[in-house]
Amino acid sequence: MSDLSQLQIGSMRERVSRDEWDTRVNLAACYRLVHHYGMDDLVYNHISARVPGEEGRFLINPYGMTYDEITASSLVKIDFDGKLVQDSGTGYGINHAGFVIHSAIHRGRPDVACVIHTHTPAGMAVSAMKCGLLPLTQNAMFFSGVGYHGYEGPAVDLDEQKRLVSDLGNHEAMILCNHGLLAVGRTIAEAFVTMYWLERACQAQALAAASGKELNVPGEEVVRTTNERYKPGQRRRIGELEWTGLLRLLERRYPGFRE
Repeated sequence: MSDLSQLQIGSMRERVSRDEWDTRVNLAACYRLVHHYGMDDLVYNHISARVPGEEGRFLINPYGMTYDEITASSLVKIDFDGKLVQDSGTGYGINHAGFVIHSAIHRGRPDVACVIHTHTPAGMAVSAMKCGLLPLTQNAMFFSGVGYHGYEGPAVDLDEQKRLVSDLGNHEAMILCNHGLLAVGRTIAEAFVTMYWLERACQAQALAAASGKELNVPGEEVVRTTNERYKPGQRRRIGELEWTGLLRLLERRYPGFRE
C-alpha cells in the first residue's frame, strides 16, 4: 500500500477554468464549514458540486481526507458514470457510495449545483423516527416539505439511483431513513444553508423528543405562513448574505481551503 501519511497536492488553479476554480474554492469552503459545525463523520460522506461548463461532470472529495483538510486543489473531478476525469494527485480514490448518491441527483436534477450528505447523530435520530421531521421550530418550518427515502443498505446499487431521485422530487432536502440527511441547492451557499437549517431542526426535534414532555406543534396556518416568509424572493436568496460572513470565518480559522 502506498504511504498516504503525507499529502502532496499540486495546485490546480492554472489547470482549470476560472469558473471551475471558483467552484472548487467554494466547495472546499463548504467541506471546512461542515467540519466546523460538527456535521462531518471521519472521512465518510460527501459534498459535490457540478463543474461549470462541463456537462455531466462534478467535483467530489478524495476518499481518505478529512473535511478540515480539503482544499480547492484536492477535489477530484468525475463524470456521471463514476469515471475519473481529473485526479488531484492525493493517492486516494473516491467513495463508490458517494458516486451513486451524488451522480443520481446531479443527473436527475439539472437545477442542482451542489449536493450535501451527512450522518450526524441528530440527523440519524430523526431519520429513525416514523413521524419524520416535525414543524416544531422555525428551522423546521423553513421547509415546505422534505423527501423521504427508505433504507436499502449502503448506497452502492446503481438501481437505487432512480428511487433516490424520485423520492427527492422537487424538494431542497431529503431524509434518508435510518441513514442521514441530504440537501441540495442551486449554489453551494444555498445547499450549505439548507443543510445547516435542516440539521438544527433535527437537533431541536431530537432534544425535544428526548425530554419526554408533550410536544407543542404549531397549527397548520402558522406553519404555512412561516414557510412562505422564508421562501426565496420574500427577502433575499438563500445563502446570499450568510456566505460572505462564513468565508470570513474560514479565513480566520481554516485559511488553507483556497490552496
